[in-house]
Amino acid sequence: MSRPQHFGWFLARGFGPQGWGYPSLDWDYDWTRPEIYQEAARTLEQAGFDLVIIEDSPSLGSPETIDIRVRHAFGGPKHDPLLLAPYLFQATRHLGVVPTVNPAASLPFTSARQFATLQHLSGHRLGLNVVTDTGSARHFSDAPQLDHDAAYDRAEEWLDGIRALWHSWDDGALIADRGTDVYADGTKLRPIRHRGEHFAFDGPLNALPFTDGEPAIVSPGGSGRGLGFAGANSDVQLALAPLHEASVRAYRAKVHDAAIEKGRRPEDIKILFAIQPVITSSVEEAERIVAASAHPDDAALVQIARKQSSDLETDLTSLDLDKPLDLSLFGAHVSRGSIQRLIGDLGEDAPLRAHLTALVRAGRIDDRSGFVGTAEEFADLIEELGEWGNDGVLLWGDFHPVTLHRTLDELVPILRRRGILRREYVEGGLQANLRAF
Repeated sequence: MSRPQHFGWFLARGFGPQGWGYPSLDWDYDWTRPEIYQEAARTLEQAGFDLVIIEDSPSLGSPETIDIRVRHAFGGPKHDPLLLAPYLFQATRHLGVVPTVNPAASLPFTSARQFATLQHLSGHRLGLNVVTDTGSARHFSDAPQLDHDAAYDRAEEWLDGIRALWHSWDDGALIADRGTDVYADGTKLRPIRHRGEHFAFDGPLNALPFTDGEPAIVSPGGSGRGLGFAGANSDVQLALAPLHEASVRAYRAKVHDAAIEKGRRPEDIKILFAIQPVITSSVEEAERIVAASAHPDDAALVQIARKQSSDLETDLTSLDLDKPLDLSLFGAHVSRGSIQRLIGDLGEDAPLRAHLTALVRAGRIDDRSGFVGTAEEFADLIEELGEWGNDGVLLWGDFHPVTLHRTLDELVPILRRRGILRREYVEGGLQANLRAF
């Protein structure tokens, strides 16, 4: 029997046009209505997934690049995932729901109250994917945009403030004794007074304390400062790294070292590696897909260029495919990690065509060159990750039911027969299920 692992789904399109650009759009789901998301959430819970993380960015980008981001719906529109969460909680009993939140977008007291409300309404199944997106800063104030590390400093102050408010009710403050007609002991409510570099507020919070733990904190990011934030705060780390034993073990060691440095245990953080598999019905189909991707035509390159243009807020479709990419085109607001993913191992002197071709090319699961393969082959990979001490994986895609079933229909039974994927949940909400193994 293999080692069980945790499974999550990263809703890569966020609360946006599910299925756009694919034939499955003709199923005629309305992405602005809750039904498509509720159906997908029920599927994930039936499959035994721990959580769904809903990607988000509150910004459509700079005024100069808005058209690039919305023309093919790669970068928007997106509605607020925090307001979608109650509909997913209503449709499920155990699945954790993790909307993306930005510390720049709301004040600590407001956030603490909203999150506490959802934690109680959901039976303690809320998680928070805390991102430090600085490109959205202009929407919230006219203050200068923070740099990378300063944005993490603000996020840490924001989260520390929220936790202080959550704990402003001391043990014994809530009495709820009908016999004495006393609901709470006001002497055990602490008058929080926070005056920090980024926020100023007073407590206590007028929301009840939690009975089954705080909302789970999720964080992405592999920079030194990002790993430091995860070590101090996160229950789940969204990991992006090559899935080879040395790189997986090295990444996990960095996260664990960061946790130990902050006085926490390595097992306090579940590390989930993000993967977007292409599950095929046969080895022959997998080999056909990989072979077809080896020599993409210009139409395929333009399609990947559109997506990269949205991510990078830079119009790559207007550039000469056969000339080297001029990195000075990318503004200071563009993520260095996003640029590096485009450049890859080819270097700056390679033509744009080579960079885009490398992104289009697919690889086989069985030789670990990519993620195209059968459900059995993908299960082999997950089993191997478990042998390296892995905590779990985060599958990646939109929330269209066609996408979920194409990925999960054959995979779930195989994972369960191997003992990798849970069959039952424990009571106590998301934190309890994360701690179950």
